[in-house]
Amino acid sequence: MTEKIYDVFGVGNAIVDILALVDDQFVSDLQVNRGSMTLMDSPQQAEVLVRLERGQHLLKLASGGSAANTMVAVAQSGGTGIYSGKVSHDTHGEFYQADMRAAGIAFEVEMAAEANLPTGTCVVLTTPDAERTMCTHLGISTSLSPTDIDGDRIAQSKIAYIEGYLWDAEAPRASCVETFELAKRHKVPAAFTFSDGFLIDRFADDFRKIASEYCDIIFCNAVESRQFCGTDDLQACIAEISQLVDLAFITNSENGCYVSDKGTVTHIPGFPIKAIDTVGAGDAFAGGVLFGLTNGMTPQQSARWGNYIASRVVEINGPRLAQDLRSHLKSIIN
Repeated sequence: MTEKIYDVFGVGNAIVDILALVDDQFVSDLQVNRGSMTLMDSPQQAEVLVRLERGQHLLKLASGGSAANTMVAVAQSGGTGIYSGKVSHDTHGEFYQADMRAAGIAFEVEMAAEANLPTGTCVVLTTPDAERTMCTHLGISTSLSPTDIDGDRIAQSKIAYIEGYLWDAEAPRASCVETFELAKRHKVPAAFTFSDGFLIDRFADDFRKIASEYCDIIFCNAVESRQFCGTDDLQACIAEISQLVDLAFITNSENGCYVSDKGTVTHIPGFPIKAIDTVGAGDAFAGGVLFGLTNGMTPQQSARWGNYIASRVVEINGPRLAQDLRSHLKSIIN
């Protein structure tokens, strides 16, 4: 049996997050879907950045992408992980690689040299009500290919984690399938996150097929589950998703989350918080859960730890905490 070096093998879009606090009017003027993610081409993304500069907004950079934020939460919990994503040989790419490694996550995909495809960026606009609106230019991340997925690294991991955002472009979609296939071949459980409602609007049938054929674990939030199942009845949604996978985690904002373990559903309460920025909350939750599952916790304990990390993340501006959290683990789980 292959030695398990990593708790989690993660794959997703490697995106530099550019974080800014803005007012409601700023988002309205952009004419994008408030509270969701909008894909931008290069000129559109440049226009968003010009508007931020013109308004003298303070910008903060972080290596991001949904799965990358999850991997950092795994590391901050005390776990180990390796991440596959594609960056370009530019300033943002160099920052991304260094920032991931500083966070404790191995990042081994080589930097690409295509000058016409920059490292992807996501401008995260957070309004006073803590809602986040994302403007994303995928850049070089859309060239992530199946050959970038290392089967040996998957075999050395306890869980493979794939983000739904990969499904939006042809090459990353193929990489997503390759990861599932390799995980299946090496008998490594596969976890998948729906990522965003706009993806479900376009790919619900694909996601259902993926879940039934490849997935051992599903992550989604209550809104996404309702879109996926086509009903407002959350309990009916949980029951339907439970038929697709053995283990599902459905977050429900400040109300905590639901865990479906082989059809048995448990509600795990959230933590009292005052949210100022919801960006990265779902990613942090998944990181806490994946750490728990790969380090001897029950699914319910793992969900409680995930709830705790998510509650801490929404109290700050940005998708991840600056500090290690492992010293809190015993008091939260016991």
